[in-house]
Amino acid sequence: MRDWLLIARGATFAALLLVPTLYQPAEAEEQKMNAFAMWKGEGYLVQTGPKQGTFSGTLVGNMYILTDKGPQLFGGMVCPASIDIGLEDKSQTGRGRCVITSKDDAHVFAEITCTGFHMVGCDGDFKITGGSGRFGGITGGGRVMLRMDSPPTVAGLPGGVATEQGTGTIYWLDLTFKTP
Repeated sequence: MRDWLLIARGATFAALLLVPTLYQPAEAEEQKMNAFAMWKGEGYLVQTGPKQGTFSGTLVGNMYILTDKGPQLFGGMVCPASIDIGLEDKSQTGRGRCVITSKDDAHVFAEITCTGFHMVGCDGDFKITGGSGRFGGITGGGRVMLRMDSPPTVAGLPGGVATEQGTGTIYWLDLTFKTP
């Protein structure tokens, strides 16, 4: 009988040691998705050097996630951006910060950097820098491609400044992220 009591106490002790590991919060799994946004942009194009111009403006649009049932609206996107453009070779280097607001008013904050050619496109990186609401603590990123749908409308202003408006698409391919 004494042996059974020792075995029972040992089993109880072992079970108590396991309880904390059974109740550990699950670690977030990395998720992957493809998405796109149709954007409308407006800003200023300024000659900032003998062979360089800089566009400074904002891209605004709706973001859609690609699912098995087709594109699903995720929410709205606003990205203030700056793009340096080589006036001779049309090369460009862009950078911006974005806020993507889901339909339930949670936010994802991110940075975009890209290189390419003016009027062709800009490919680069999308880095998630934080979030709010259900996206608090989100991390991740992936590749991003920005494309312009048509030549922008440009109106000249005094001092070599021009206003520029255009439309295009942003593609996120294999965007990976984790939420706590």
